[in-house]
Amino acid sequence: MKWIILVVLFSAVFSCADRSYAQDFIPLWPEGRIPNSKHLPLKDSIANERIYRVMVPGMYAFFPGSQENQHAAVVICPGGGYERLAYVISGLQLAKWFNTMGVNAFVLNYRLPNSPDLVRRDVGPLMDAQRAIRYIRAHAVLWGIDPGKVGIMGSSSGGHLAASAAVIGEDVSGVGDSLDRFAFRPDFAVLVSPVIDMSTAYAHAGSVRNLLGPDASDELKRKFSLQLQVEGSTPPCFIVDAINDKTVDPMNSLLFYESLLKHHIPVSFHVFPQGAHSIALRNNPGSTQLWTNLCEAWLNEMGIIKDFKP
Repeated sequence: MKWIILVVLFSAVFSCADRSYAQDFIPLWPEGRIPNSKHLPLKDSIANERIYRVMVPGMYAFFPGSQENQHAAVVICPGGGYERLAYVISGLQLAKWFNTMGVNAFVLNYRLPNSPDLVRRDVGPLMDAQRAIRYIRAHAVLWGIDPGKVGIMGSSSGGHLAASAAVIGEDVSGVGDSLDRFAFRPDFAVLVSPVIDMSTAYAHAGSVRNLLGPDASDELKRKFSLQLQVEGSTPPCFIVDAINDKTVDPMNSLLFYESLLKHHIPVSFHVFPQGAHSIALRNNPGSTQLWTNLCEAWLNEMGIIKDFKP
């Protein structure tokens, strides 16, 4: 099958790991019926721990042990400027960390908007993110997940995708099958150094170009400037950033934070003096190292997990 390359790759990465970590690759759409696709005879493209083309969108599931299961889930959207997926540092590593908290984690392999196979580039990633959330809720009983505790996380451009799923109310993933009856909005969002804005001087030019195209209209840029899309139904958010980030202006996070405040959305915003655009799970400089503990405490405070021990 088309996704055999990814299966072999991830199987090799975790061949020595416990069964509670890597699971089978889960395609999001019925084979041969992927929406928004020209069905070109192309293959997945992977190099140097980066995925450059996803022809069959899906997710890798990382389940905690049954005794540790907190009955919550998170979809993890790797970053990469909407040009590639940095699936190790902003995907697999984070999934294993969520497992230590008893959270079921799903690393999303979403279609990249610069793929020649997409009919409409701007909604390609969001379509896959919404479908992933619906898929998890559809299988919540099987996996021991509370369908009211399904969140989303993303770093950099993956943060833009996660925030898009949180604030954009348009259903772009409905295809007329049984999953359509499940809600596509997440119950919480965790954003690390996120791209948010696409319409002002703070926008990340590469993400704008890759997601919306080189000639995007001002209207389209405003639609995907997520600080403009926050509303009362937006879920609680946790945001981490660094003031010395020279890749994605940290004003992106501040604009989103201000909009969340205006709409009375529960939000925890932490901006550190160091970390640049390389805030990861471990080995962060100075006080930035505290972000994971703060996130665990916030998840406990929001009732997503229980019995948090600092």
